[in-house]
Amino acid sequence: MTKLAIVTGAGQGIGEGIAHRLAKDGFAIAVADINGTTADKVTSDLTKAGYSAKSYHLDVADRQSVFDLVKNAVSDLGELAVYVNNAGVAFIDEIVDSSEKDIRRLLDVNLLGTYWGTQAAAEQFKKQGNGGRIVNAASLAGVEASALQSAYSISKFGVRGITQAASKELAKDQITVNAYDPGIVRTPLRDGIDKRTAEIKGISIKQQQADCLSEISLGREATPEDVAKVVSWFASPDAAYITGQSILVDGGMRYQ
Repeated sequence: MTKLAIVTGAGQGIGEGIAHRLAKDGFAIAVADINGTTADKVTSDLTKAGYSAKSYHLDVADRQSVFDLVKNAVSDLGELAVYVNNAGVAFIDEIVDSSEKDIRRLLDVNLLGTYWGTQAAAEQFKKQGNGGRIVNAASLAGVEASALQSAYSISKFGVRGITQAASKELAKDQITVNAYDPGIVRTPLRDGIDKRTAEIKGISIKQQQADCLSEISLGREATPEDVAKVVSWFASPDAAYITGQSILVDGGMRYQ
């Protein structure tokens, strides 16, 4: 039977990289994203390359939509093996200037979206009865909070909490739950972060990016493929005894 990997936020950036890597690893891919155009493009790229994939358009902040995603993807593509809670949003602002609307939306997507995905995946894994892998998108900002990213940091600390709690509850069902903590990854999301941060600091985008690069021991930003390799490992037989962990993928910016 075909093994299925569901990747949320797979329409661009890190999620797109994860979708391509897991397809290469032999999984059928459910390309899930709020942006139907980008999701369809990634699906087209995958199918043209000879992989099995289908796109699904949803907002992960809506719990029922997440459960429907799992149900429909399993029906379309095969038994669920991996669920990647990758979808996320960010905004940059000082705490005193952060709007209620922006904060609530961010927490709904990053924190509750991960919770709903964990619930839906766990329910399906329990039904199938042979274990599974849940992999969550945390962040360097969930290890050490970032200035101008208070709500984002809160959400990613929360993702690490969900990861640990779920791993303890689901271990009896042979379901592992782990997280990846990216540092600076050049994606459209990161472009927006750099632009807004530079505006607030009153510096150029080029200077903002140079300042961040100076913090990376390995001397370069991460690529989506760098992060995808860690997700691939979490989904592999080699990581069968790993659960409740979060791994920094930051080129040596912070050390745990």
